[in-house]
This record gives sequence, structure tokens and C-alpha cells, in this order.
Amino acid sequence: MSRSLHDMRGAGMYLSYYGFQKHPFNLTADPSFLFPSPQHREAMSFLYYGIIGRKGFLAITGEVGTGKTTLCRALLSLLDNKVKTAFILNSNLTEYQLLHAITEDFGIPMPGKNKINLMRALNNFLLEQVRQGNNAVLIIDEAQNLSSVQLEQIRMLSNLETAEEKLLQIILVGQPQLRKKLDSKGLLQLRQRLAIRFHLYPLSRSEVAAYIAHRLRVAGGNPRGMFDPRAIDLIYEYSDGVPRLINMVCDKALLAGFALGTKTITCRIIKASIRELEGTPELTAAMTT
Repeated sequence: MSRSLHDMRGAGMYLSYYGFQKHPFNLTADPSFLFPSPQHREAMSFLYYGIIGRKGFLAITGEVGTGKTTLCRALLSLLDNKVKTAFILNSNLTEYQLLHAITEDFGIPMPGKNKINLMRALNNFLLEQVRQGNNAVLIIDEAQNLSSVQLEQIRMLSNLETAEEKLLQIILVGQPQLRKKLDSKGLLQLRQRLAIRFHLYPLSRSEVAAYIAHRLRVAGGNPRGMFDPRAIDLIYEYSDGVPRLINMVCDKALLAGFALGTKTITCRIIKASIRELEGTPELTAAMTT
């Protein structure tokens, strides 16, 4: 028996129907859902090595929705309390605002409202971390939005070092535009300091199937037989292997399955879900025509 969309928006939605403990295809960057594809494992290894080895400057790029932020959150969950972190999610800031945000996210008391005081406070904080045997990591997400002037400012932060090691490990995370910026002539000095660069690509067809099954298992469900193989083909064609788009269509499809009272996601359901995402007739209408 089908259920109304109004009922589906109630508490729990389709969780109990499918036996999930949590939503398998949320768009939030939940590190527990990170899909361990070969490239994601390799990226994680490179970033972890760069941090522990105090390599200074690292960069990870990829198309929108390829899991960069989720990867970084999973990376942070691997680090112990000897690694102090600052994670800047909003890069649309002025030079001063960016420095202020970095200082604040490290938990450094605000020393005043000028760049000199902020830099002095940050340097003192980093020196104290070294004395305590700690490491410090700065991650800047959406770094493609940073201007060349801001990127140069960040390069200057990498100058904070002792005779033996870097005081601050910096990870720039961004879309492919960041790669182009880093390759520009004006940022040669920054590019020369990059110890590690890694680019994330969309998933392959086989990886899409494994990705969907992985998220269903992590959510507490049984993936066996839930998605018809031909439905997965359609998901791959629609998403081009981009995890965020996979999540969107799969979440919509599970909602549709709940509405229809079926636990098998078919091509028909996927087609209707895609039409819904693309702003064509409502899901319920599409399912009954």
C-alpha cells in the first residue's frame, strides 16, 4: 500500500521500513560513511603521511561532490590529541578575516584586531605546540575561492618553522579551479612548496555499485537485492560517478520505494526519482503514469 508524501516527512521517514539506524544517503560529510575506494585510500594515506611527516603544504582537488570534505573529516578522526586542528569551511573571507578565522578555530585567545598581533599569537601558539610535542594542521575547504593574494598569505604561514621542522601543516582542498590557480606563474613559490598533490576522480560503474552497498551497510541495512543492477546502471549514467549525485538520487528512490510499499529499487523508480530531481512531475504522479 502506498503512503502519502506528507506521511513520509514524519519522524523517522523510511528508516524503520528498511531497517536503517540512520539515513544512508544524507548529503552531510559524515566520515563514518566514507567509501574506501582505492583512490580514497591512497589520498588518505598521502594526507596522513604528509601530516605525520610534517611536510608543510598539501593539496587535494576534485569535482564538486567527489567526497573531498568527507575525506578530510575522516582524516581528522584518525588523528590523536597530539595533533591540533583548524578546519576552515568558508573561504570567502578577506585576508584579515581568514587569519582571524584560523586563529579562532585553533582556540587561540584573540590578541587584538590587526594582522601583526594575529600572526604573533599564531606563531606563539605553534611554537608552544612543538614544545609540547604536538603537531598543528590547518585545512582550508573550497580553497578555489581564495585569491592569489590570500594564497600568498597562506604561503607565508608555511614559513613558520623551526630549524628542524614545519610548525604548521596546511591542506588546501578545492575544485579543479584550484589546480589551475596553483599551476599559474604567479604562484610559483607556493607550488614549489607543495609536498603532496592529489586529485579525486568520480567513481567507476563497479565502484558506484560498491558505494551504494557500502552506505546501505553503514546505515544498518542489508544491501542484497535492494537495488536492481539495471537501476544502478541508470544511477551511474545520471551521476557520472559523482557521490553527491548518487546520494541525491538514491535517497529520492528509497523515499519512493517507501511510498510504494516496495523494498526493491527498480529502473522505473530511478527514472521517476531523476525526473523529480530535475524538477519535472512530482514523484507520486510520475510513479502512477
